[in-house]
Amino acid sequence: MDRPFCPDLPPSRRPQPAPPGATGPRLRIPERLPATLGYDAVGLPREHGEHIMGRLPRVGCVFADDRRWWWIVPAGSQIGVVWPPGTSYAVGARVADPSWTPTRRPGPGRTRPGLIHAPRTGSPYTPPIPLYVLTCRLSGSPPCWRLDATG
Repeated sequence: MDRPFCPDLPPSRRPQPAPPGATGPRLRIPERLPATLGYDAVGLPREHGEHIMGRLPRVGCVFADDRRWWWIVPAGSQIGVVWPPGTSYAVGARVADPSWTPTRRPGPGRTRPGLIHAPRTGSPYTPPIPLYVLTCRLSGSPPCWRLDATG
């Protein structure tokens, strides 16, 4: 089976991972859920959150604020795939937002992401491939696997 052609997205449309050593606030998963694979976070627009949650075979930890829902995935889930436009990928689940810095106060209703869903037992992860396919479908982008993709 042939892989789909994956044209290079212009830099302005590529989801950008946090730079190595990012120091933004890290999403904290409950201690009772072992994150033995490390963890990253995939951010999606808030309006897609419930739609996606209802269609996944398993949902791990999910955080939300007034703009985005953040899905906890195993570390490295950005390798080999091109996450569609509108998606944010936070390496180490560090979701830095300039509005949280001490020199800027959050606007009305804006808060740091809070945990809105966690499984009672087992893994804190949402399976990244079903999440990826759903995000592609919602954005109208074909799924694209590439060995050199990192975001």
